Parts: sequence; structure tokens; C-alpha cells
Amino acid sequence: MSDGSSFYITTPIFYVNDVPHIGHAYTEVAADVLARWHRQAGDDTWLLTGTDEHGQKILRTATANGTTPKEWADRLVSTEWLPLLKTIDIANDDFIRTTEERHEKNVQKFLQKLYDDGFIYAGEYEALYCVGCEEFKPQSEIVDGTGEYEGQKVCAIHSKPLELLQEKNYFFRMSQFAEKLLALYEENPDFVQPESARNEVVSFVRQGLSDLSISRSSFDWGIKVPWDESHVVYVWFDALLNYVTAVGYGQDEAGFERRWPATHIVGKDILRFHAVIWPAMLMAAGVDVPHRVFGHGWLLVGGEKMSKSKLTGIAPTQITDTFGSDAFRYYFMRAISFGQDGSFSWEDLAARYQAELANGFGNLASRVIAMVTRYFEGVVPPPATYLEADFAVQQTIASATVDADAAIEKLAIHEALTAIWTVVDELNGYITAQEPWTLAKDETQRDRLSTVLYTASEGLRALAVLLSPVIPQATLKLWIALGAEDELGGLDDQLIRSAGDWGQLPAGTTVNGLEALFPRIDTDAVPAA
Repeated sequence: MSDGSSFYITTPIFYVNDVPHIGHAYTEVAADVLARWHRQAGDDTWLLTGTDEHGQKILRTATANGTTPKEWADRLVSTEWLPLLKTIDIANDDFIRTTEERHEKNVQKFLQKLYDDGFIYAGEYEALYCVGCEEFKPQSEIVDGTGEYEGQKVCAIHSKPLELLQEKNYFFRMSQFAEKLLALYEENPDFVQPESARNEVVSFVRQGLSDLSISRSSFDWGIKVPWDESHVVYVWFDALLNYVTAVGYGQDEAGFERRWPATHIVGKDILRFHAVIWPAMLMAAGVDVPHRVFGHGWLLVGGEKMSKSKLTGIAPTQITDTFGSDAFRYYFMRAISFGQDGSFSWEDLAARYQAELANGFGNLASRVIAMVTRYFEGVVPPPATYLEADFAVQQTIASATVDADAAIEKLAIHEALTAIWTVVDELNGYITAQEPWTLAKDETQRDRLSTVLYTASEGLRALAVLLSPVIPQATLKLWIALGAEDELGGLDDQLIRSAGDWGQLPAGTTVNGLEALFPRIDTDAVPAA
């Protein structure tokens, strides 16, 4: 059971140089599922997301579109990034923009402290820079260009030419923290997850760390360095601090103490920033490091990472307009092992929608509600004597609850859904075997029919709770169909970790009609591969 402790979870903050695609939405949904689970478990939960609006990439994009960086960011946030959250049902508690005063002034406070404590110095720097990554690239991520970029050095991630920059910058003494970081990884092996990500980070740090350039003077779109306004703060140093400025760092000590440290969900391409640079920054400032950094894999389309520039980006609405937000959320959490790369295909989405959501879960719910309505005038009957088959259902639900909660604790969302789906499969098999439609024809089997339909209805109650973090719209409809408007209260009142405790649906509850949770999809509307 929950002890009501803090669970602060974050997504990365996303660049506003372009519109969101399903790769961004995948990260948002994963963090939202974890947050919803913990809220229903009674934990003091806070979900943060937002946008990264400074840096050379945003400046160039705005200029190319004939506007200012701030006007560009305002437009993209209002017309694309905030609507995304509604499109995929993200129940975030806060949305931070790096152009907000609460962020900018406290970034300057953090930076000033590091400067005053001797962790920042001035120096000359020359290196190859990727505007797409907003990063001076390490040698391991510099490759020779091909095709139109033959003879040039390009970024291994973006496949675009790198720029040779030479500037007088301010540097963070990150090299001083290599041993402390290695000790952190050793003493807390769960700090970076999954294990493949941890191994990558440990290997990187063992090679030695260089000091980090943390300012730019060749452009002015950014937060001013407080002691030298001819420089702006390096965009990553600025952006990483959103995780603490959003919960009160520098201005609300009590709020910060309540929320921090956080669990960060990030894509593996930005893992190093979060698992190396970020904890080193916090160590220098005397602030606790994050609770955990989880680097999930990439969404692949045609074998390549989701990318607008490579024309492999798919807008979330291309999926939700046909399948709905619940199916979007379910598919990406179920079909991909969280932490590994996963390939998206329209065929797999359509197949899972039909087999698992429509036929597996949706049809189960409709059949049970319809039989309670038909055979008991819409009133959930009391159970009589439980038999072995009934106890098997009870045990499956109890085990699934425990297993799903354990999977969520280690951020294995796909494993949690696999555990929960054992209940769907068990109930479908149970109804097929017990044949309540046959029992209803024999008055001497009335008690048995009552027990079967109570068992099935109570199973739906457990599923409504366990699945609500993933498919909130469908489970709310089911909850209401089970009579929640009268006796049961809202889903938020349920402690998810006790979902497997048998007998929480009161006999005598009146059910309501239930429309198809996952209606038939016109296959002609599904895009071709």
C-alpha cells in the first residue's frame, strides 16, 4: 500500500522549433500513465511537462519564418504543444516554459551560486557544434558525411553538417565530478535505467569528463549570464534547470522540499545530459540529485528514428482521429517494451485495436453489463457459493494487481499491462466456460447465475481501476456503467494497489447502459503502410 510519499515525475521539455510527432507523445503518455497510477495509489504526485524555447535552433527557426523567437514560441505552444496534451489525455499538474520569469530568474540564481563557489570560469573554446542537438559533439558522435554532405563532418544523430565554433565562453568545472558520478552510479544502480542505459553512461564517464561550455556570445536569444550580460546561458544548462525551477527552487523552499527529487523520463538520445551533466550541476550547487533517470528507446518508422526532418514524423492526430486517444495510449504502452526501441506500424495498431481492445476488453464489458441488465433487471446480484472457477478469477485479479504494481515501480509499463491483461483473458475464458446464458434457462441454477455474474461484474470493477491510468476514457465509461454515479464514487477515490481486494462492488448496485467502448473501425480509413 502507498505511504502517501512524493512522486514527482517529469517529461523532457520539448523544443518548439517544430510541431509534435508521436515520438513526443509516446514520452508524454508514459509519464502520464505512471503519474495516474501513483495518484490512484494515494501518492503525493506531480507531473511536469513543458517547452524549451531558448537557443540557436529556435532563433534560426523563427528568423526563417519571419518572426521573433518569442512570437514563434508563443504560437507553437498555443497551437501545437498545449493541444497535444488534450489530444492524448495528459493529466499534467504543471506546464513550464523556459521563457517564464519563474524559470529565468532562478536559472540566474543557480548559475550565480556556481560562479560564486568557483565552479565556473572564463575560457576559449573551439569545437564542432550541432544546432539540432544544441551541443558541442563528442568525437563518438561525429561521422563523415555522405551524399550531399560528403567531405563534411556530420552529427551521428541528425545527419546534418556540424559547425566549427570558436568563442570565449564560460565553463562549468564538470571534470571535477567524474569520480563522484561514478560513485553515484555504483552506490545507486537504479539511478540510471534501464541497465543498457546505465552501462552506456558509466562507460562514458569512465573515459573522463571535460569541462562544459555553458554560455554563448554569438547570439542573444537566451537567459542573460547574471555577471556578464554579453553572454547567454547555454540552452541545455538553462533547460535542465526547469525540473527544479518549476517546483520552487530559489523562491519556494517548502514547495521544493515537498516535490524534489524527481523521476525523469527521457529519450535515450538525451540521456547523457540528464544522467551526467544534470547530476554534476546539482552536486556543485549542493542540491540532491534526481531519484531516477529512465532513458526509453526510440520509436522507429521504416527502421529509422521518428523525425520530421527525415519525413518520418507522424502527427498524433493522424492516429487519434481514427482510433481515439485510449487506443493511442494503449498501443504504445503495450506494443513496445518500455526502455527499448520499438517499431510503429498501422497494421499492428489496427490488429491490436480489434483483437485486444474491441474484442478482448470492450466486448467483455458490454457482454457482462448486458447480461446483468437482462437476467437481473440491471441490478448486480449477490454471490452465492463460490466454486473453484470463481476462486481462480479472484486469484488472477489479486496476482495481477500485485504484479502490475511491482512492474510500475520499476517503470516497466508494458509488463504492468501484460499482468492486467491476464484478468481480461481469465474473465473471457470464465464466461465462455460458465455459460451464463445457459444457466439463465434453468431456474434451479439461479444462485449459480448470480455468482457468475457477480464474479464477472467484480472483475470489471477491478479492471476499471487497473486500466484507468492507461485508457482513462473507456474505464470511466465502464465505471459509470457499473453504477459509480450512485454508490461507488470516482476512480480517483480508489487506491489502485487494493484493486485486487475481492468484493468491493456492492451487490444491489444498479448498472447503467454501456455503449461500445471501442467501436468498429473502418479499415479503409487506416493509412497504408
